[in-house]
Amino acid sequence: MRRSYKKNNSDKKSHSRNEETLDIAKLLEKTHFETIMAFSEALEARDEYTAGHSRRVMEYSKGIGQRMKLDKQDIEDLKKSALLHDIGKIGIPDTILKKETKLTDEEYTVIKSHSETGAGILKYIKSFKHLVPAVNHHHERFDGEGYPDCIQGAAIPLHARIIAIADTFDAMTSSRSYRKKALSFRVALSELERSKGTQFDPDIVDIFIEILEESPFLFYAVQRA
Repeated sequence: MRRSYKKNNSDKKSHSRNEETLDIAKLLEKTHFETIMAFSEALEARDEYTAGHSRRVMEYSKGIGQRMKLDKQDIEDLKKSALLHDIGKIGIPDTILKKETKLTDEEYTVIKSHSETGAGILKYIKSFKHLVPAVNHHHERFDGEGYPDCIQGAAIPLHARIIAIADTFDAMTSSRSYRKKALSFRVALSELERSKGTQFDPDIVDIFIEILEESPFLFYAVQRA
């Protein structure tokens, strides 16, 4: 009887330790996510027009990932990549980032460097290294005419293809320094439809449009968040 009691007691202690380990893991994950949010918000504090942009891109990307039935960890990584997709802009001078008139060719080259700069920052942070491909390639085009590497189609990482759509949709439906008036919901959807197969993965565009057509309240909820 004593041996049985000790065994049961040992099982209880083991179960307790497992629960504590799980709690610690959840706390670390929460802290990790809060660190990413802090990175994102620090960047967006520089420009009133992009405030909340990365959070909205994250929400749209998450919706796409869920509709595509990505697994839980994949969606968590997608959310983190979306929040950090513009982190490289931290190195872009305000004179370019906030410019209200058309960029010169030289200035546009500087702007385009942000994806590689962001990837360069993340690769030195061990827990963020797996996010590098999405951040580095979120401005590639499905037809191979994007940057930085001019890769095309399925060669573009899936998370980057998702973020590219969410990023562009939010940019179109938000006010910007170079365009004070946002495009309407319907016009923005038409632009995505028009760019299927050239700028964007056509299958993912269809998924995103389907989500917004079914639940347009998602757009308004994300915009108010």
